[in-house]
Amino acid sequence: MTTMRAVRVHGWGAPPTVDLVPRPRRAEGESLVRVEAAAVSHLDLTVAGGRFDLRPALPYVGGTGGCGVVVESDTVPVGERVLLRGGGLGLKRDGTWAEYVAVPDRNLSGLPHGLAPEVAATFFTPLTTAAAALRHVARLGEWGDVESAADELVVVGGAAGGVGSMVVQLALREGAEVIGVVADEEQAASLPADVEPVVSTDAARAAELARDRPASLLVDTLGGPGLGARCGWVRPGGRAVSIGYVAGTELSLDLPNWLLQDVALLPVNMIRRDREARELAAELAPLLAAGQLAVDVEPFGFEDSGRALELLGSGKLRGRAVLVPRER
Repeated sequence: MTTMRAVRVHGWGAPPTVDLVPRPRRAEGESLVRVEAAAVSHLDLTVAGGRFDLRPALPYVGGTGGCGVVVESDTVPVGERVLLRGGGLGLKRDGTWAEYVAVPDRNLSGLPHGLAPEVAATFFTPLTTAAAALRHVARLGEWGDVESAADELVVVGGAAGGVGSMVVQLALREGAEVIGVVADEEQAASLPADVEPVVSTDAARAAELARDRPASLLVDTLGGPGLGARCGWVRPGGRAVSIGYVAGTELSLDLPNWLLQDVALLPVNMIRRDREARELAAELAPLLAAGQLAVDVEPFGFEDSGRALELLGSGKLRGRAVLVPRER
């Protein structure tokens, strides 16, 4: 029996392990793909922690997305590099944290030439989430009395993270002014030069923003108890778009003051926006290949998968984490 290395979760909340398992065999309507890089996402973290309603049977191979090269297929040319996403990967079936994975053909997508495997594996979620948040949820440049993106001041909570950094880039491309909330001075230095950094511990600047309320839009990937205070940086009639929860999963609002603030709080649910996301990816991925947009990627070997999840959960990653198979 041919075997392969895979990163498997054996217990909810327990560190994953690298196991030797049988190489999968593709069924009818599937392709066998050699994984080049596998994304480590917040969905993966939530599932591995046992906090998702859909729980795979233990043990399971994690990974809901990735990039690889087709080695067996009836429909896709052998040797073609493809995006791996959907089809229950890492949820209803073993995922991409392995050297090989069998994937339904309908869940394979082509990629533009010029994308490095590590970027190809992980660009989809930050790029499409950021674009959907700005275009379709926040309606950048089209909300209330705003006539164009140049009229917008956008605060990005978690501006150095994978999704946050993409929100920053896309908002700047549209002509908006941007303030980026970051964890420390090192993250502040990573922001584009025309973005004002605000370190989350800077109480004086936070107080000024709460007093002046200069923003028209907050796009927040942090969540947690501080989300309510950041909403207070937005002027009356503005909106706050909530994407993530790296700083905590619960929020308490004082309803009288929230009503007085008059800021709309809008969720981004990408699970129901799959078709929209695929259209956005097809449109915007060539900008990544051309170097007009960038995804910061931090690669990890299979043996460091636990560390990748730990850094992701603490919000200390430099952009996006990917697992890269090593040659045996």
